[in-house]
Amino acid sequence: MWTQNYDPLNNIWLSALVALLPIACFFISLVVFKLKGHIAGLLTVILATLVAIFMYKMPLDKAALSLVYGALYGLWPIAWIIIAAIFLYKLTVKSGYFDILRESIIAITPDQRIQVILIGFCFGAFLEGAIGFGGPVAITAALLVGLGLRPLYAAGLCMIANTAPVAFGAVGIPIIAMSGAVGVPAKDISAMAGHMLPPLSLFVPFFLIFLMNGFKGVKETWPVALVAGGSFAIVQFITATHLGPELPDIASAVASIAAVAIFLRFWQPKNIFKFSDDKEIEISKHSYTMGQIVLAWLPFVLLILAIIVWTQGWFKDLFVLEGGKLSDGSKAAEAGIMAFSVFNFNFSSLAEIVQVSPVVVKDAPVKAVFNLSIINATGTSIFVVALLTMVLLKVKVSTAIKTFGETLNEMKFAILTIALVVGFAFISNNSGSSATLAIALASTGNAFAFFSPIIGWIGVFLTGSDTSSNLLFGTLQQVTARQLGIPEVLFLAANSVGGVVGKMISPQSIAIACAAVGLIGRESELFRFTVKYSIIFVIIIGIFTYAIAFWIPWLIPQAH
Repeated sequence: MWTQNYDPLNNIWLSALVALLPIACFFISLVVFKLKGHIAGLLTVILATLVAIFMYKMPLDKAALSLVYGALYGLWPIAWIIIAAIFLYKLTVKSGYFDILRESIIAITPDQRIQVILIGFCFGAFLEGAIGFGGPVAITAALLVGLGLRPLYAAGLCMIANTAPVAFGAVGIPIIAMSGAVGVPAKDISAMAGHMLPPLSLFVPFFLIFLMNGFKGVKETWPVALVAGGSFAIVQFITATHLGPELPDIASAVASIAAVAIFLRFWQPKNIFKFSDDKEIEISKHSYTMGQIVLAWLPFVLLILAIIVWTQGWFKDLFVLEGGKLSDGSKAAEAGIMAFSVFNFNFSSLAEIVQVSPVVVKDAPVKAVFNLSIINATGTSIFVVALLTMVLLKVKVSTAIKTFGETLNEMKFAILTIALVVGFAFISNNSGSSATLAIALASTGNAFAFFSPIIGWIGVFLTGSDTSSNLLFGTLQQVTARQLGIPEVLFLAANSVGGVVGKMISPQSIAIACAAVGLIGRESELFRFTVKYSIIFVIIIGIFTYAIAFWIPWLIPQAH
């Protein structure tokens, strides 16, 4: 057995400074030295391992196995989602139907500012609500490149657009997971997040337009930005406050898409905007039949349907092992009929890591069993849709196999980067260095109200997942709130809300976005594009959280 020590230098700020070194290494590698993502990831992993072994006295076998476990998790299910999503996109391109889909969007509006709102913000939010885990950015960024946007812009804009829905991503999993870890009803945390996120949701479409076309663009397109952001924010507030965390993203996205599509039938900007150095994409003079247009959209309709099936409790229960947890919370008396497709690999040495309670974690043992579920993985649902797309769009088997090979070849460095950065996340968590950073910030007293979302931001930067960040730091937020006499739902929600703007600088997200748009090896460019906005956003969220805690506590639902 080995017990984590969150203050190995007997000075929490000194310990935090050393714990910060691997993160600083990653920042400097990308921003200053402009290294490729996998090189920056490798250097960060090496430094994190040295810190874990020599400062935290983590046994070598546990450090190595943490890296291996994290790398495997990076490959499956995370990289698998991206491979399947890009494969699906490429099949639609090879079939020629993507041109029809692209032109049907251009027919709604040829203005690329509004196309980014429709695809990056609205459709991306729907995908985030349905699948999460990097899939939305991969799909929407690839779509925007196909519509003629520059790859760096497409990736960066989609990552910024993906902030608003992240807290309720993957059918509310980040908040549901936190609820289970801290014992606070998910609906209460959801309601608080639903009071904090709508201003960001309203702002994001305006900000996307500003990044593309400055104040001139905002002046020309503010009505449609208001319709997109306003409809999204209103539905997000209502659903998060009254229905819980499962539906805000999907409901808000559908409402926003419908509102924008209807609005654009009556209003279009006077000046049509396209990036001047991109090739001109004219509205096609082909007159496609309704059947052709339906076929072009069908892969993405099937994608939505498949994701809905894959996220249903009854479907997940088919894969539960005997004694495992069913969707209703009970234990399975017998294995599901598809349990044969699930393989467990036991990392027993990791089970011997003892976490110190209740400062950081509460009844959340270190993951020691790697679950490889072949069929019940989101990536597999996307891959099944890709196979159906082959048949529906009449793509030859030989073309599909060649396309899959191309996808793997283009993704090889991105897959390596994802494996490395998730491995880094696991060694940070298992060594206790992530907790050191959080505890240092928790020692700041009332100022913690400002730092609360920054902890979530750091958590998502480290793990690439709002869910992981909430599980990692949920109890710390809860304990600190109780010590300060502040309703705990505020800090619990702040952890998730701060995390959403950390997503755009997470190494995992950067690697995924670069892979989707063909910028593999240029991760530093995308990181430099998003990092300044991420920092500004999290500072504003910190100030907003502080204001709620001490100046406008009536915004806290439980304070009514």
